[in-house]
Amino acid sequence: MNWYLTKIVFQIDIGKGKNSNQFDEQLRMIKAASTEEAFFKARSIGKNEEVDFLNKNNSSVSWKFIDVSEIHPLKHWEDGAEICSSTHESEEANAYISFVKHKAMVLQTQHQLFV
Repeated sequence: MNWYLTKIVFQIDIGKGKNSNQFDEQLRMIKAASTEEAFFKARSIGKNEEVDFLNKNNSSVSWKFIDVSEIHPLKHWEDGAEICSSTHESEEANAYISFVKHKAMVLQTQHQLFV
């Protein structure tokens, strides 16, 4: 059996289409004998986690499974091993750097990490 990192994408609809388009991208670990099996296991997880409910404001909320958009075989496990990466292009490099540093600060604050 092998491990795969998959990305499962859901569309979130609040208030029967009255909200802006929201999508939830979830990275999920899948143990499978092949890439094909991992893909279909991830797809099954997504389909099984579709849900409709009322939120605290009594608005209808729907999580609709879209599909599996990525699958990455994980070759080996070791401290600091790269699992996946993505490259971003930005017209405003300083704005992107500030955004990343802000997210890091939020993580430090939320988890009481001290640098």
